[in-house]
Amino acid sequence: MKLDRLLPAPSVQVAFALTRGDFSMQLELALPGQGVSALFGHSGSGKTTILRAIAGLERHANGRIEVDGELWQDEARQLFVPPHRRSIGYVFQEASLFPHLSVAGNLEFARQRSGVSAADSAAVLQRATELLGIGHLLARRAPGLSGGERQRVAIARALLTRPRLLLLDEPLASLDGKRKEEVLPYLESLQRELAIPMIYVSHAIEEVARLADHVVLLDAGKVLASGPAAQTLARLDSSMALSEDAGMVVEGIADGYDAPYGLLRLRIGTGQGVMHVAHAPVGDGASIRLRVLARDVSVTLSAHADSSIMNQLRAQVVASWPASDAAHVVLRLDAGGAPLLARITRRSHDQLGLTAGMTVWAQVKATALLSLR
Repeated sequence: MKLDRLLPAPSVQVAFALTRGDFSMQLELALPGQGVSALFGHSGSGKTTILRAIAGLERHANGRIEVDGELWQDEARQLFVPPHRRSIGYVFQEASLFPHLSVAGNLEFARQRSGVSAADSAAVLQRATELLGIGHLLARRAPGLSGGERQRVAIARALLTRPRLLLLDEPLASLDGKRKEEVLPYLESLQRELAIPMIYVSHAIEEVARLADHVVLLDAGKVLASGPAAQTLARLDSSMALSEDAGMVVEGIADGYDAPYGLLRLRIGTGQGVMHVAHAPVGDGASIRLRVLARDVSVTLSAHADSSIMNQLRAQVVASWPASDAAHVVLRLDAGGAPLLARITRRSHDQLGLTAGMTVWAQVKATALLSLR
């Protein structure tokens, strides 16, 4: 049995007011009822506060929380559903498994506490075990697991309650780079295979770009932007877009494979633009997500046939913006419907005479492209 038959996909609406010392938050937010919605921002921006409010762990003034048409909180009606009656799964930074129990014992303890019968949770456990790759870990105890393995068990534990909504509060923050890379493919599997929506909190742009379908940019308790990942991550007036790690998420459609060179051909935007990326072969028509860093995009006024840079896309300058340092400028480009950012020096910008509306060629090294999925 597939989990999408067990886990309905709600939409989420959150509104509340909060004041704590110098921090204040006046929030009205609507999130889609499918895929991964990422809450992104620096520490102290209010990401975890939103998650805790949804979970019922915090109660704020003028609060109203609705999931799939069901009210979990409405202060105007003096309605507040306690946390244990909200159909959520919550994954924290630390897995917090019981050290004296095996993995199977930890999962069974969570099931018993949730009140879900063994029969009802059996299909969920089997599917979650497969998707998270923890079948071989069931007999082991928590102290013998790596950090990545513990987090995969924690996610399975959250799914056992058959939640309508999965909340993940920086689940990779305590892991090193190697362990993060171990867990990310499993999170991608959950994203592809489950109908359950997830709200994912992170301050790591790499995780957001790789996982998110919808992104909420937060800063000091304010929502700077909220929308589809590709458009939201391109916001030039956000500090993220102006930083050295600025980048775009670009969706491409597989259109052939160059086996001798190990390059996948992708059509982007309206289909006129073509990019090549080092990637395993996939079937034509498959959707591939790329992260294109602004610092890896250069701009020329004409195409070059004698360049080692294979990815040359005809684009239009939409706008330019001062970068986070005085020497650089960030360009917003439209490559046939695919948005790109380019971080170039102010000198190059002025020498090329770049202005909004100009047609240029955006160059991206195939070796610089980061394939996300």
